[in-house]
Amino acid sequence: MASSRDTILSKIRSALPQSSPLPDLAAVTSWQTFAEPIEQFTAILKLVGGLAMHVGNLAEADAHLRTQTHWSGGKNRCSIVAGVGDSTVNLDGIDDPHELEKLDFAVLKGHFGVAENAAVWVTDDTVRHRVLYFIPQHLAIVVPASRVLNNLHEAYSQMTVGQHAFAGFISRPSKTGDIEQSLVIGAHGARSLIV
Repeated sequence: MASSRDTILSKIRSALPQSSPLPDLAAVTSWQTFAEPIEQFTAILKLVGGLAMHVGNLAEADAHLRTQTHWSGGKNRCSIVAGVGDSTVNLDGIDDPHELEKLDFAVLKGHFGVAENAAVWVTDDTVRHRVLYFIPQHLAIVVPASRVLNNLHEAYSQMTVGQHAFAGFISRPSKTGDIEQSLVIGAHGARSLIV
């Protein structure tokens, strides 16, 4: 005699829809592109709560960063981008990432940005502690303007899956909501994002 569990699973399996073949992506002749990818990136990042600043060089990026009250008022801050900001925290002297829990601001490197969704590809090869992408109260990611791609299809062609122990896209400040429709900014990551 079959158990109730086996009977239920058998009925579920017999009612599954037919699978569909995967689309042939090689047949796609064109993907979404933008006349001005940086403008698209900027607009989408603003829409999701971030800020994109297009600057001509690292000195301009540094000058803009120093106008940000979260940076200038941050007691504990770090920058891994030479020429942009300064560090009050010595990352080389920190072995336990838990010691970064009071980090106010971090300036980090992004490999490329994606115009269609304002996502920035980050990996663990630019930081000693990958928690730096999530633990600071405020985050700035520096991406070369020439590395703003149109779409995720272009982005995937730039990645090697399995190359890094940690990699991912960051596309906005951290937000979460609940059933009471209360929006909390910074619940699981940075409260602000500047690219």
